[in-house]
Amino acid sequence: MTVGTLFNPASIALVGATDKSGWSVNTFANLRLHGFAGPVHLVNPHTEVVHGERAHRTLSDLPEPVDLAYVMVPTKIVPAVLEEGARLGIRNYVVLTAGFGETGEEGRLREEELAAFSRAHGLNVLGPNGNGFINAAAGITPYGLPILPPLLRGSVGVVLQSGALASSVLTFAQARNIGLSLLTSMGNEAVVSVTDVVDYLVDDPATKVIALFLESIRHPEEFSRVARRALDAGKPIVALKIGRSGLASSTARAHTGALVGDDGVIDAAFRQLGVVRVRSLEDLIITSGLLASSGPLPGRRLGVVTPSGGASEVIADRAEDEGLELPPFAEETAARLREIVPEFGSVQNPLDVTGYVVVDRTLLSRALTIVADDPGIDTVMLLSDLPRAEPPDPAPVLRMFERSAQVIASSPRPVVIVGNVLTDIGPFARTVQERTGYPHVVGGIEHGMQAIGAAVRWSETRRTRPAPPPPVPVPIVRGPATGVWSEHRTAALLAENGLPVVPSSLARDEDAAVAAVTRFGYPVVLKAAAEDLAHKSDIGGVRLGLASPDDVRRAYREISAAIGPDVLVQPQRTGGVELLVGVVRDPAWGLVLAVGLGGVWVEVLRDSALRLLPVDAAEVRRALGELRGAKLLHGARGTEPADLDAVADVVARVAGLAEGLGDTLESLEINPLLVRGSEVEALDALVTWRT
Repeated sequence: MTVGTLFNPASIALVGATDKSGWSVNTFANLRLHGFAGPVHLVNPHTEVVHGERAHRTLSDLPEPVDLAYVMVPTKIVPAVLEEGARLGIRNYVVLTAGFGETGEEGRLREEELAAFSRAHGLNVLGPNGNGFINAAAGITPYGLPILPPLLRGSVGVVLQSGALASSVLTFAQARNIGLSLLTSMGNEAVVSVTDVVDYLVDDPATKVIALFLESIRHPEEFSRVARRALDAGKPIVALKIGRSGLASSTARAHTGALVGDDGVIDAAFRQLGVVRVRSLEDLIITSGLLASSGPLPGRRLGVVTPSGGASEVIADRAEDEGLELPPFAEETAARLREIVPEFGSVQNPLDVTGYVVVDRTLLSRALTIVADDPGIDTVMLLSDLPRAEPPDPAPVLRMFERSAQVIASSPRPVVIVGNVLTDIGPFARTVQERTGYPHVVGGIEHGMQAIGAAVRWSETRRTRPAPPPPVPVPIVRGPATGVWSEHRTAALLAENGLPVVPSSLARDEDAAVAAVTRFGYPVVLKAAAEDLAHKSDIGGVRLGLASPDDVRRAYREISAAIGPDVLVQPQRTGGVELLVGVVRDPAWGLVLAVGLGGVWVEVLRDSALRLLPVDAAEVRRALGELRGAKLLHGARGTEPADLDAVADVVARVAGLAEGLGDTLESLEINPLLVRGSEVEALDALVTWRT
């Protein structure tokens, strides 16, 4: 759906305008106060004068067609307004009125009828049950709550699945001197959806960054499409997704289900799509403001210039949290800094130039110039606050900030300015920025470090986004794809499709079990091989370390008596690192890959990384690097390091097999996948098909 005309009307009708409604009063005042240049017509069938101006009885009585109808009539009258407007050729509507899908079954049916009519007649409808929008870039403000001046125009587009928070977000953005291009309160999304608005903002030349407040992602496939468009266009999406849940995947049979929760899948999806996820409204706006001002950042190596030793330590701690590096300065840089930093200061990164900045107001900018020349630094962070109050003579302050602005503008590396704490940017501070060209200041060390880390991660995702994986080959599947396949059948599926599997023999009596050992030698493992059996060890279906025929016979008798006569005989493997590799179907996002530490520790440690399919080996390697236990794969405590390329290749092929199995697959799990150097081997596996 194309919504460009919705957000850029040249004329507006307020339908249901009345002096008795604060919504109507506010919307009309906003349009007048913030400079809407076109005509605003008022429609009220019962009153001739509204808001001090002439009112018309119906849309049909207007002297000219309008581009947008802002609808505030009672719920039952809304369909009639849309029908009349459609006959008149009005294609764009904001429906403020509530009483639709948010109220229950009757309201849901009413909303479905509204949506069906709108689609049949090609109408753009924002809402219902939404406050409207603010096109700050164009000065178009059909919005039902007061918009206090000044309305700052900027390059952050904000889309909210919340009406109540929209004004708070606007107020906070203005307090931080972050200008918006567009703000929309989505309402019920009966017709125009979040993804429709994101699509528009990707193409909008006034927008550099897209900020989303999301209660739900209704259409993941469509969301993925627009997120990839934004990444390709170089427009970061920053999202606050609420409703984090501990609910696990419905696939309870596999261990993977304990690792793949709703919120974990959202995290994985956002990471792969290049969507920056934040945890607060403050971070939503502050991170968006930084990205709008800085654009991509070239790397993780941060050089920090501050006037405070305490702040330096806070920054060092937060840099580690965000995965940012604070490399030592090059010797030449350190030598130059020693010439200007007071003797009681120390030259290290983060650099504390000390409180001497009160005496020498050029010290901070001179140190910044030197640090920005360091070849081992990607980005410079300058800790500096804007003035909070206007002094009797502002000229010296203006000159100081003008000099600093010139230094920053000529820096060979990006400079991010961060304030000490999160405070409002007052009128004089705005004046300083406007008159000197001093750049955007990020609010507070805590939010600033989070924003820098997010900007670096987004920049890396944009630079390294992988090429589409190759086509998935058609897998070999023998037997009906139903129920839960035993380990024996699942191992055969893996082996026939080229994946490494531990050898095994199926025995149906104890003599056959003993005879099977001749293939492998002692010690061996016996496992129950009954169909529809998921967690064998939980019910006594596994015996380890069997070192003699008597051990094998005794283990066979115990397993067969408890579970059934079919038993698998396998060589016992020792050493190495055990991983879990699972693919499970998320009801919204489709197949999700989980990799983590395996064996009996899966649900205890819950150390896993998630990815949406498809993935390639390079993406799997990145996922392995995210594990808390990643050092085990690198040969911790003298163990043999794993061949990570070999591991990633096998895991990527497991993911490809799962994709190839199609819509009938519910889950595919290998637990454990044993890794010993370059040897990678599935020791146990399970397939569950959808019922």
